[in-house]
Amino acid sequence: MLDPQRVAASLEQKRELFTGYSAELDAERTRLATALERLAEHSAASLSATIQEIGNPWPGALPTAELDQAEGLRLAFGARWSNHRAAREWAYEILHGRPVLAVDGSQITPTKDFSVPVGAVQVGWFINEHRADAGGNGDAAPDNYVKDVAFEVLAPDELGDEDDDEGGFPDWRVNQRRFVAECNKLCELMEMYAERPEMERPLCFFDGSFIISFAGQLRESRAAAYIEAVDRLLACSRRFRVPLVGFVDSSYSRDLITLLNLLYPQAELRRASDAGVLAPLLAGWGDRSPLFICARPDQLNLDERRRVRAPFYKDVCFTYMRLVQDRPPARVELPRWILDEGWAGDVLDRVRAECVIGGGYPYAVETADAVAVITQRDRERFYRIFQQFLQRSGLELHAARKMRSKRSR
Repeated sequence: MLDPQRVAASLEQKRELFTGYSAELDAERTRLATALERLAEHSAASLSATIQEIGNPWPGALPTAELDQAEGLRLAFGARWSNHRAAREWAYEILHGRPVLAVDGSQITPTKDFSVPVGAVQVGWFINEHRADAGGNGDAAPDNYVKDVAFEVLAPDELGDEDDDEGGFPDWRVNQRRFVAECNKLCELMEMYAERPEMERPLCFFDGSFIISFAGQLRESRAAAYIEAVDRLLACSRRFRVPLVGFVDSSYSRDLITLLNLLYPQAELRRASDAGVLAPLLAGWGDRSPLFICARPDQLNLDERRRVRAPFYKDVCFTYMRLVQDRPPARVELPRWILDEGWAGDVLDRVRAECVIGGGYPYAVETADAVAVITQRDRERFYRIFQQFLQRSGLELHAARKMRSKRSR
């Protein structure tokens, strides 16, 4: 039981630490404002030249020509609506006849509650063709939507690894399998649409970032699968010329902050994030930052001892886009070829349109998540089916007492 008086007393003891933290944030905001003013003096060409003079190949972010079109790191969204109906009409015009799809996944990790280890991965996908019914009444065509899942059970030999130095079956194998399966499914769907005319190829959503810094904290043998999956995913988008977007609703990335610290070391920006810095600059719905090329200096590319690196970081562009008023802007990533082909504006309008339909979040991504999710009730049902399977197969299973208790309820 929580004792409110003890909580209050402990907070009082730490008051100076909290006030010091607040003062540090205020001082950092002042230094940040100065750094942004100096950055605004640069053109894309002069900024590129300055970065080249510094000689750091991984400065966090590299400018694109869009920087010259921005005012204070802001590219204003031109459309404005008086009500949500008008916004939805705009979204319909943008999306009509142009498919959108998303893939997401869920997993069941091994538990010590059963003597036989088992895991599972479920990948779900949602496709919206955005076709109206031929009857002309504006209703969706009967075959307008696809919702489906793929399910894979992981047996004991697929969960363990000879280099695991701990007993039991860790979760990493299941998490890795899910990530790779999501990327592979996106590649499969992109290839399926590759023969369509370019205007009818889908916008494909990847729920997350292509910049997989977390893999730099893994053993190389485990990181390799993540690197290969993203590298292949970006290559599929380029080869089939199918637009691909990585969407991060709540981003704490610091690629622009890294660049500012490199350019202006006296700024000493320790706590700020890109989204937090850009939030006050992107005031209107749909406003976004100019696209930057990602040049993040993480362990995947800085550690010279690594044999396995991420060769694709600089093939990814990113922007931050205001899609709701009560949260920082979302991070939206694109393969660099989309910018080079002049498709970025169109692709980002399609992202905006999906977020109009989804109330600030891409409708396709939200739907794919709902298709893929494995609830607690689903997990309990899975273990009942698993137990029945083992019994039919004549295999012995021991369950912990708490699991037996749950199944008897």
